[in-house]
Amino acid sequence: MEPPQVMVWLLREGSEGILTWEPTDDRAGLERGLAKAVQEGFGVAQLHRLSAKVDPSDAVGRRALHRQGFRLEGRLRGAVPHPDQTFGDAVLYARLADDTTQGRDGFTAVMNTVTPRKRLIAHALVTDAAGNVLLCATSFKPDWELPGGIVEPFESPVTGLRREMAEEMGWAPTVHGPLVVDWLRPYLGWEDAVELVFATEPVAEAERGLATPDGVEILALHWVPPAVLDAHMTPFGAARARSALRALAEGTTLYTEGGELLGP
Repeated sequence: MEPPQVMVWLLREGSEGILTWEPTDDRAGLERGLAKAVQEGFGVAQLHRLSAKVDPSDAVGRRALHRQGFRLEGRLRGAVPHPDQTFGDAVLYARLADDTTQGRDGFTAVMNTVTPRKRLIAHALVTDAAGNVLLCATSFKPDWELPGGIVEPFESPVTGLRREMAEEMGWAPTVHGPLVVDWLRPYLGWEDAVELVFATEPVAEAERGLATPDGVEILALHWVPPAVLDAHMTPFGAARARSALRALAEGTTLYTEGGELLGP
C-alpha cells in the first residue's frame, strides 16, 4: 500500500495556482502531494504559474519545493498574521509551466535562487600627478567616496566601474588591476557586500577638467591629499582608500575587512 500523501490544496486565481498545505514532518509525503498538485495545475488546469508562500523556518516545505523545481522569488515581510496579533515573514516560491526542472540545468536554476547573493561594488582609486585622490560628494549622504558604484547583474566589475564613472562624472580614466578586495560590514540599511578598488592611469593636470559631476547622484568632485581622507570619508571608507594607496605603492593587491588589513 502506498504511504499516506500529505494533502496539498490548489487554489486557482486566473492563470496562477496557489499551493498550501498543513505543516508536516513528512517530507516524502509532501513531495508526493506537491507532485500531484503540479501535475494537476500544469497538466489538467493548464495554468501558467504555481506559487506558494512558506514560513522561512519550514525546512521540510522549502526542501520539498526545491525538489519539485520551485524557485525562490523573495521574502514577504510581515505577510503572515499570527494569533498574538503579530506578523511574520513568508518566503515566496514559484514555478512556471515552461521552467526547466530536470537534470543539471533544473537543479542549478533552483539553487541559483536559494543560495546567498552579495552585492558587488567597484570603485576606482583615481590620482593626479601630485598624488591627490579624487572623491565624489553625493546627493544622498554627507560623506564622500571614491568614484564607482554597484555592479549590475551579469556585468563584469571593470565594465560596471567604467559605466558608473561615465554616467556620474562623464569620463573614465583607463582602469588597471585591483588594488583592494574589501568586505563591507552591514551599515545603515545596507547588508554586507564585497568591494573591489581598482587602480587607474594617473590623471594629468590637463585631464582633471574632463570629469564633471552629473548633478544628480554626484554633486561635486574633489581632489584631496591623502592626509585629509578621514575628514571627508567614513572611517572604513578612508581606511579602504589608504589600503588602496598602500597597494598602489607596493604594486600588490590587498585583502581587507572594513578597509583594514587583517595582518601586518
